[in-house]
Formats: sequence, C-alpha cells, structure tokens
Amino acid sequence: MPHLYYVHDPMCSWCWAFRPILSKLIISLPDSITYSYLLGGLAADSEEPMEMDMQERLRNTWLTIQQKLPKTDFNYNFWLNNVPRRSTYPACRAVITSRKMDPALEEQMILSIQQAYYMEARNPSDNSTLVEIAGEIGLDRSIFQNLLNSESINNSLLDEIEQSRLMGINSFPALVLKIEDGYWPIAVDYHDENSMLDIIQQLFT
Repeated sequence: MPHLYYVHDPMCSWCWAFRPILSKLIISLPDSITYSYLLGGLAADSEEPMEMDMQERLRNTWLTIQQKLPKTDFNYNFWLNNVPRRSTYPACRAVITSRKMDPALEEQMILSIQQAYYMEARNPSDNSTLVEIAGEIGLDRSIFQNLLNSESINNSLLDEIEQSRLMGINSFPALVLKIEDGYWPIAVDYHDENSMLDIIQQLFT
C-alpha cells in the first residue's frame, strides 16, 4: 500500500503556513494511501540565546510568509517576551512523546505547539512550555515530563531525522510518497491541495 510521509518540524514557520492546505490534502487522500508524520529536526538542542542576526532572519521569514500567504498569522511579541534559542529538538521530542502516550493526540500536539509559538508568543524550546501544552491537550504532565528527555524518545527522534535524510529531505515542509521500495518527492503547494493530489494519484495508478 502506498504511504505518504509528511516531513516537518513543529517550529518550522513554513510548516505552520502549510498547515491549512495539508489538512485538506490529508482529508482528500484516497483510502488506498496511508500517511504519517516524520520529524525532520531543524535545530539541535542549545541553551545559548539566539544571535540577533538569526532572530532578524526569522522575523523576516515570518514577514515573507505573510506577504505570500496573508492568511498566516504570527504574534511578533514572541521576540519581545522570550529569550529565543535556536533549538527545535525539544518540540520534536514532545511530538514523539505525545505519539507514544496517545497516538490520537499527535496531530493535536503539533497544532498546540504551533499555536503556542506563533499565536501565543510562548517558547516551545523550553521544556516547561511543552509540559504545559501536554497538560492542556489532556496528557499526564508527570509521565510526559519523565518521557520527554528520555534516551528512548531522543533515539526515536534521531531515527526519524536519519530516515528523512535518507529520503533526501533537508528542508521542510516536505512530502514523500513511498511506493514499494521507491520514494517519490511531492512538490509542496501552499495554495492548492489538488495539484499535490494529482501528482500522488499519477504516481500510484
């Protein structure tokens, strides 16, 4: 059975912009195609404050996204209310932890991290924020906190990152269709799910 991988990072701003069309794409997939999320990992663990030039680059990325996709919202108070760090692995581990605890909450965890970051100006690089989010979506905070930085969860993240690299993915968001032993990249369309559906259907029919 063909399988569609969505390779992402919950703190990737382009992934946030892609979310509305991704939701339509997933709903429209034929029953003969399964799908799953795969963490690509943007930035490794760091306790160092983000350098000002990187902060400026990310703010400019947000502005670029809003110019190209005006319906995408960002809360720029994030840069005033937090000490940003170039560290997305904690948020990636949070997604894997939620999947381990309750697979049905994986998508909700991704959305809640994105909303916390982009809409509520909270910092998902901080474990404390991730534990708060876990409680908000109905996970046991104590169990979540114990698992979040465990060796098994971190190894799972590293495995997913390696898998995405082996598929040739180095930027996000990305879509890859697996058919038997072959992997086929699907060009991401931020405006219309139908162009991606057409390519997917052409590949497996």
